[in-house]
Amino acid sequence: MNKKDLAAMIDHTLLAPNAKVEQIIRLCQEADRYGFASVCVNPIYVNVCASELKDSPVKVCTVIGFPLGATTTESKVFEARNAVANGADEIDMVIDITAAIEGRFSNVTTDIAAVVEGSKEEGKKIGKEIIVKTILETCFLDDSTITNCCLCAKKAGADFVKTSTGFANPKSIDGKSLPNGANEHHIALMRQAVGPDMGVKASGGVRSYRTAIALIKAGASRIGTSSGINLLREAEN
Repeated sequence: MNKKDLAAMIDHTLLAPNAKVEQIIRLCQEADRYGFASVCVNPIYVNVCASELKDSPVKVCTVIGFPLGATTTESKVFEARNAVANGADEIDMVIDITAAIEGRFSNVTTDIAAVVEGSKEEGKKIGKEIIVKTILETCFLDDSTITNCCLCAKKAGADFVKTSTGFANPKSIDGKSLPNGANEHHIALMRQAVGPDMGVKASGGVRSYRTAIALIKAGASRIGTSSGINLLREAEN
C-alpha cells in the first residue's frame, strides 16, 4: 500500500481532555497537508475544525456518548445533531456497552438507530451526507457479543463499526490491566459479521505502520490513530 492510499484511510485523532485550540488547529493543518480522511476531535472543537477545513477535502469527525456510551439515547441524539449543526461530517458514537454485555441487543439497535436517524436528518437540512460509526469497545465483549453488536449496527443503518475508544481500561479479577484497542482477530470478526460493503474502523493502540497494515489486511477500511504522521514516515522506509 502506498503512502497516499494509507493516508486516505486515517482519521487523524486528538481526543485528549487537555487538548488546546492551537493543537486542534495544528491537527487540521497536518490532516490537510498529509491527505488524511478526517480529523477526529471532541465535540467542543467541531466548529474550530469546520472553519479550518472549510476549503479542504478532509472531513470533520467527532465522538458522541464518549467514552463510556452510558448516556441516554436522547442525550446522544442531541449531541450528534448539535455536532452536525456545528460542522461535523462524521459521527463516532459509543454504543450502550452494558446492554451489549447483558445481551439486550434490541436496546443496542434502538440506541444506534436513533443516533443514525438524528445525524442524517440533521445533515439533510444542510445538504450533507453524514457518516455514522459505532464504537463497540471490543475489549469488554466476547466474540459472540461483538458479532451481534455488528449486526445491530448494520440493522440500525450505521455506516461503520469501530473497535475502541482508546480510553477503556479493562482489568482482570486480580486488578491487572488487560489489552484494549484494535487487534486483527476482532477486525476479522467484525468484517465477517458486516460483510464487504460496510466500513470497519480499527482504533486504539495503532501506533506503527506494521500494525496498521496488519489491521487493514484483516479487514479494516479506516484507521483511527494519533500517530498517523509516524505511520506515513515508517511507510517511506
